[in-house]
Amino acid sequence: MTKSKVYFTKEITSESLIKIYEALNTELKGKVAVKISTGEPGGHNFLDPSLIKPLIDKLQGTIVECNTAYEGRRNTTEEHWKAIEEHGFTKIAPCDIMDEDGEIELPAPNGKQIHKNYVGSHIKNYDSMLILSHFKGHAMGGFGGALKNMSIGIASSHGKAYIHGAGVPENIWTADHDSFLEAMADADASVINYFKEENLAYINVANKLSIDCDCDANPHDPEMADLGIYASLDPVALDQACYDAVKNSPDPGKASLIERMDSRNAIHTVEQAYAEGLGNREYEIVDIG
Repeated sequence: MTKSKVYFTKEITSESLIKIYEALNTELKGKVAVKISTGEPGGHNFLDPSLIKPLIDKLQGTIVECNTAYEGRRNTTEEHWKAIEEHGFTKIAPCDIMDEDGEIELPAPNGKQIHKNYVGSHIKNYDSMLILSHFKGHAMGGFGGALKNMSIGIASSHGKAYIHGAGVPENIWTADHDSFLEAMADADASVINYFKEENLAYINVANKLSIDCDCDANPHDPEMADLGIYASLDPVALDQACYDAVKNSPDPGKASLIERMDSRNAIHTVEQAYAEGLGNREYEIVDIG
């Protein structure tokens, strides 16, 4: 199999974000959704609105999110809208909570753990999507990148519990761990099948590299320096490259993030996504400066 291209720049600026998107040499057509994490209030590591605004403007995109499945400030539409506004996203672009009016079911016929995925019903309003992720650690998944943002992130509140519980929402926090990781890959397959590969693109911003996710209201402070921005049309290669970049960094502060990733077997979602044909774990880094 030919290696997938993963584009990289160490510069984390609005200009470099546009430059790396353009390097993908793709066109997201029609009405474009930009999937980000709007960040749990109290946390402060989510993507800066001023950083992402010029790229969203270029795409004439709409920021999309879904409600959470845990207690917090984003598990109801009313509170989530307040959080989106407080974090400055409504000031930079149109925003949409995709499960505000319910959910739809996407098939995942070849899934290992789940054979359907529940996503926000407003997904039907979009023709293409940029999965714009803040790469960082995660208390359960080990790390959060493109694959997590596309699975858990696009799932409705109920759909998040369904994935976490590997098909049994009531087991949201108690399901077999590797089964949860595999269910994320199954959900990814359903989204890729829905949009089709040519209507998806992926960017991971590897900054503020906390061991904790943006869904954490009290995240641990980052212990290692920013890495840069990575982008690809292959979400498997992209997450593999970011995982490898943390592992191979000369920064001794990487130890806690590596421990977080490996103690949760985080790479298993990448392994399962590869097994389901969603991308390639072999990649070539193209440094765009």
